[in-house]
Amino acid sequence: LATELVHLPVDLIVTRGTPAAKAAKAVTEMIPIVMAAIAEPLDVGVVASLAHPGGNVTGLSAFATELAGKRVELLKEARPSIARVGFLQNMGNPASPPQWEAVQAVAKALGLSAEPFDVRNTNDIANAFVRIGNDRFDALSVGIDALTQANAKTIVSLAGEHKVLTAYPAREFVDVGGLLSYGPSYPDLYYRAAGMIDKIFKGAKPGDLPVEQPTKLELVINLKTAKTLALEIPPNLLARANEVIE
Repeated sequence: LATELVHLPVDLIVTRGTPAAKAAKAVTEMIPIVMAAIAEPLDVGVVASLAHPGGNVTGLSAFATELAGKRVELLKEARPSIARVGFLQNMGNPASPPQWEAVQAVAKALGLSAEPFDVRNTNDIANAFVRIGNDRFDALSVGIDALTQANAKTIVSLAGEHKVLTAYPAREFVDVGGLLSYGPSYPDLYYRAAGMIDKIFKGAKPGDLPVEQPTKLELVINLKTAKTLALEIPPNLLARANEVIE
């Protein structure tokens, strides 16, 4: 698809996610590229630096690596007795290995065992939850990826079916019944990307526009789901929530 866009040609390419950004950068050094959201641009080499990206690429980071570890902390805070945590993610995404490393580091610091569940399609998701249930995992952190987002309802439903404490990377999961989410506001990132596009069309060079970080991180908690898990959210955690669904 990236090659097709270059051959049209288009005036600018907007990407969402790491694979799309890498694909676009691989086929053009001339057409401006705005990353509406990317996990960690430095980790995958699409920009030279955040302050001075250089070349034809700029955009917004979703701060995914650090947040992957933070969600494990939130799970432990929500239920201190957890001992085993899984990480559900498409490990074929170049941004996933650093997120898994962050999950491992935080889990180790908290005295938890951690295991990745590599999912590449919907069948993998279903099979992962069979293992999660059979092996009695206490908690699960879901990574951000096009696959997990497209299957949000399925993942939330399976997490509920197996009664596993689950933290999600975006509030869209909680809106369909997930327990809690912590991550950037993706609509806010897209809105800010539009501002970058406007600057480029007015003459700015992408490489001169710093890659921006999220300014709005949301903790959303679903108390209805907590009740089905026999979970009483600690008051300190509840007080920090940006939104509580009752």
